[in-house]
Amino acid sequence: MTGPEVEPGLVSTIVPVHDRPVLLEEAVESVLGQSYRPLEVVIVDDGSTDETPRVADRLAAENPATVRALHVARGGPGRAREAGRRAARGEFLQYLDSDDLLVAGKFESQIAALRTDTAAGVAYGWTAYRPDGRSVGDRPWKRTGERIERMFPSFLQSRWWGTSTPLYRRSVTDAAGPWSDLWNEEDWEYDCRVAALGVRLAFVPRLVSIQRGHDGTRLSRAVSSDPEKLRNRALAHARILGHARRAGIGPRAAEMRHFARELFLLARQCGAAGLARESRELARLSRLASRGGGRGLDVWLYSGLAGVVGWRRLGRLAGGLDRLR
Repeated sequence: MTGPEVEPGLVSTIVPVHDRPVLLEEAVESVLGQSYRPLEVVIVDDGSTDETPRVADRLAAENPATVRALHVARGGPGRAREAGRRAARGEFLQYLDSDDLLVAGKFESQIAALRTDTAAGVAYGWTAYRPDGRSVGDRPWKRTGERIERMFPSFLQSRWWGTSTPLYRRSVTDAAGPWSDLWNEEDWEYDCRVAALGVRLAFVPRLVSIQRGHDGTRLSRAVSSDPEKLRNRALAHARILGHARRAGIGPRAAEMRHFARELFLLARQCGAAGLARESRELARLSRLASRGGGRGLDVWLYSGLAGVVGWRRLGRLAGGLDRLR
């Protein structure tokens, strides 16, 4: 499938949304308030059941030259972002979750950084976290205040920015390919796919976006107690390991050793939730990630014991022991 013709200099902001009419308006306003032009906003209504579709259509009607509203069947954040990516016409792509905000001057500063460093494929800057929408200052959140040259290997330890933080060249997102249909950790998996390309980062030492906490529905909540969310996390982790290995990150790297432990802990959570197949596969991947790195004996012992008592029973036992510590 071929997409629309790319317009040089255009920034396309893709905003997936589900049942967030007020937050959607605020997110879109933060894009329209950018000093940089040209830009476009592609709202992707992901099967909303409240006022959100009407708000999206109104924003498009009020800004016909800039805002478009797409309506798709409920498919989750990855599929919604992918629908927006296929419709986007920009040379640069910005993903913006509907509960977050861009800071004035973001596009201007990040595009200037990309045009200065023509070898860089992604620009990022500081993101501030504001729980419940309250301002707690503009200190950099996670590692967004650090100058980091490439996404790997650090992205194996964590996704250290928010969806609103980076601005991508279209050529990078085209090379990374489509978003997955995962409902959890699809953003981490996507960025690790970008990381595997080895693209260089351009750092802008200023505030560029705001990650907001709120009491509304978030797919990232209650992950450890929801079997379906755990299943999605298991798939995402397996793919992330594959991206890291293709990028040449070996078991002796500190970041790979950290990720091997993450795989093992997730294997135990999946076992406790009754996901025996996922638990077994994650334990196997943890051993693979640890091979030759001086770790992994506990994973081997755990796997052997699980073969005797069962993955679900051992996962629940291990979880109970963890809570007693």
